[in-house]
Amino acid sequence: CCADGKVPGDDCPLVWGQCSHCFHMHCILKWLNSQQVQQHCPMCRQEWKFKE
Repeated sequence: CCADGKVPGDDCPLVWGQCSHCFHMHCILKWLNSQQVQQHCPMCRQEWKFKE
């Protein structure tokens, strides 16, 4: 479970990037909102794009 979740699976939807890395939705949004210029994956530093 992530730091913001209460129990595993509780309000922690997972999302994938086109780079194939997976994060909790609110965790990646928090990360992306903290980026100044371009939004990159915190793991591989590729430009972040949500996988459709």
